Amino acid sequence: MEWSEELSGGLLRAAPDAILVLDGGRIVLANDRAGQMYGWSIAELVGQSVEVLVTDESRALLPEREQMITEGAAGEIGRLVTTARRRDGTDFPVESSTTLVDTAHGRLAVAVVRDISERLRAEQEQERLRAEAHTHRSQRLESLGQLAGGIAHDFNNMLGVILNYANFVIEEAESPEPDTAMIVSDARQVIRAGNRGTELTHQLLAFARREVVRPQTIDLNALVTEVQELLRRTVGEHIDVIFRPGPDLPMVLCDPGQIEQMLVNLALNARDAMPSGGRLVIDTGLLDNRVRLRVGDSGRGMPADVAERAFEPFYTTKGSGEATGLGLATVYGIVTQAGGEVSLTSEVGVGTTITVLLPAGSVAHHPEAAARPATTGGKGETLLVAEDEDALRHVAGRILTGAGYRVLLADGGAQALELAARHEGKIDLLVSDVVMPGMLGKELAERLVVARPSTRVLFMSGYAQPILASQGTLDPGVALLEKPFTAGDLLTAVRRRLDG
Repeated sequence: MEWSEELSGGLLRAAPDAILVLDGGRIVLANDRAGQMYGWSIAELVGQSVEVLVTDESRALLPEREQMITEGAAGEIGRLVTTARRRDGTDFPVESSTTLVDTAHGRLAVAVVRDISERLRAEQEQERLRAEAHTHRSQRLESLGQLAGGIAHDFNNMLGVILNYANFVIEEAESPEPDTAMIVSDARQVIRAGNRGTELTHQLLAFARREVVRPQTIDLNALVTEVQELLRRTVGEHIDVIFRPGPDLPMVLCDPGQIEQMLVNLALNARDAMPSGGRLVIDTGLLDNRVRLRVGDSGRGMPADVAERAFEPFYTTKGSGEATGLGLATVYGIVTQAGGEVSLTSEVGVGTTITVLLPAGSVAHHPEAAARPATTGGKGETLLVAEDEDALRHVAGRILTGAGYRVLLADGGAQALELAARHEGKIDLLVSDVVMPGMLGKELAERLVVARPSTRVLFMSGYAQPILASQGTLDPGVALLEKPFTAGDLLTAVRRRLDG
């Protein structure tokens, strides 16, 4: 069957790639796509030497290709990736496949040419993304190393204080004539170091947005007023702390503890920027229906490249081991978790200002603080305590037993359920760690309450957000005691939960 010229022409026009038929290096036939690709009309292409379509790179390959066309057998002579040139002089990458055809008029070469610009761009973009991902991984590993170094430095300092002062307490207590005042003083140093560790842990969780948030409507002016004295102690006497409250501010919905932590972090940064003294100015106001909190210092300021990276986690300009680089990153985590925005402006020699915008609450409501129970002692109630950490389990048992509670101690969920099944009397309260091997505290509570509907539950954890919270906010009806806790914290939480 012979192909008609109409069918052949239709195939040439439908082909997605450029097709050139060459006779001794001269173009004798071209399709529409070839004209579009190279920028010539078909009439202009036909009769031209193929060299008008090649670059210097591809021209160097012509002698070898011409020899293959002349001496090779009929059929495909291979694919080639090279460059081509348009009529306007621009170059572009192509992939070509040439087939030799023997006809009654002699040997012809049929070249099918594809523009691979888009393919190469896609490959380059993929390579760029791979390189970028590799860079991000490298930066992340470097950042984690810096974080680990900073945390290890801080915790080692705290542990050094705790271990040595604990030994001082033992030595003095075992001496022939113990000095009670010295024992008390040394024990307070242990507690002070432990509190510093607690603060660092909360800072890490706030940075990672893993700390459980207890939002409430608060008066921002009142909160800043309450925390002023703490800020003055934080920055030192050589820095003036000035508060300029804006009038008639609406309430904001946020966790007051986190806002306090944010202010302390900003004050610490300001203190470091003003080693010779200066002013720390805090002011509040309204901006576009949002409550504005602005904290500015008169310190040395930041160059532009440092200011651009100021909120990056782990980024710090201080020496190795001097800081974790979590201060402003923690601020960013707190503000964004509260649904707000934070920005920074700084000028070398002038100072730095941090601006926080928080959504205004629709109702001006002053929540009543949860009152401390009149008594935190027990009335003979039975408590089931589930905690997988042996030392902490015995600490909790000792505190609760000493306060007048009957206590059942379990090292995990399975043992807690066994103790509950064997216990004939009432179990008034389950005090359970949240994260335990084998069975999470939430599952333990659910199974125990099914068997004992009157049993109330108090969770305790230092990292409960993924389990007990939705979108960072503690689920309704959940009572949580955050670790580490003091005897007073534990007894207050237990009494409050038992009393409803």
